[in-house]
Amino acid sequence: MTDREYNDCVRLYADNVYRFILKNLRNEEDAKDIIQSAFEKMWKNRDAVDSERSKSYLFTVAYNQMIDHIRKVKRISLKEEFQEELKVIDKPQHNARKVLEEALSRLNETQRSLVMLKDYEGYSYEEIGKITGLNESQVKVYLHRARLQLKDYLVKVENVI
Repeated sequence: MTDREYNDCVRLYADNVYRFILKNLRNEEDAKDIIQSAFEKMWKNRDAVDSERSKSYLFTVAYNQMIDHIRKVKRISLKEEFQEELKVIDKPQHNARKVLEEALSRLNETQRSLVMLKDYEGYSYEEIGKITGLNESQVKVYLHRARLQLKDYLVKVENVI
């Protein structure tokens, strides 16, 4: 691949590759970084890249770098999450209110509302159904599932009060 063919490749495919990566990552800065790295790698390997296959090469490199980026971000977030969990375990005493609020925050809006209406406010299933627009059976099912989620979170060793 010559310098001119490389420049033509940049001109022809930069927007397409950027859109592809951006739609997958949903982060402009990360997408720009990946595209820049892909073109840099293509520049370094331009002697080995066939100009007729430059588009395929570029998309392949960008895709692989995107996958690497996603894995890296996932590892970092898992590491941070693990460290946060260790901090909770290391605390000698738990704040019951804080643990309960955390458990409730893990529920979706509907489930959280149902738990609050039934267990905190004391409404009947029928009244909750009128308030939320759900039928009585739905209220019972959603509330049961919410309570199971709360139980699963609250009985973990690190959350036991």
